[in-house]
Amino acid sequence: MSIETIMRLAPVVPVIVIEDAAHARPVAEALVAGGLFALEVTLRTPAALEAIAEMAKVEGAVVGAGTVLNEAQLDQAMEAGARFIVSPGLTDGLGRAAIERKVPFLPGVANAGDIMRGLDLGLGHFKFFPAATSGGVPALKALTGPFADIKLCPTGGITQDNAPEWLALKQVLCVGGSWLVPKGQPDVAAITDMAHKAAALVA
Repeated sequence: MSIETIMRLAPVVPVIVIEDAAHARPVAEALVAGGLFALEVTLRTPAALEAIAEMAKVEGAVVGAGTVLNEAQLDQAMEAGARFIVSPGLTDGLGRAAIERKVPFLPGVANAGDIMRGLDLGLGHFKFFPAATSGGVPALKALTGPFADIKLCPTGGITQDNAPEWLALKQVLCVGGSWLVPKGQPDVAAITDMAHKAAALVA
């Protein structure tokens, strides 16, 4: 499955922080039931790798690892069952490692230099991050002028209310959303309801 195929599974990719691996499967089941299939689990907690392994067991879930900072984390995430990799930025080392392993990769970019570095590596799909504080929609519109062929997933400061403004941009295939899974014990019904609303957004 290519990174573009994954980005096109739904208009929103939930960005998930799991503190307790026991919460992983119920969260994944709720999101998939709501129509969101590409799930990004951030490597920000000790439970993250176990959470990826648990979520990968859920039918319909395409689970990826986020906040991947280096080659070692990339390998750990893949061993846990991650099917795609997301990073907050782009380094040559991490980019080359992802390409060598043929893993779908969505590196973070915030400016023209970042995008050019990615293009030099042969990449064409990027996470615009942090979206809201990197100039928002106007900045992304300006960047897509000289980079007409790239595809994007803005993440950071995206909400259910402002997501349509981002999704209206031609080169935006999806957005990353952290609002879908609040911290703490998961409220499965509430998560499913929020996922339904997010899945109904038009990309």
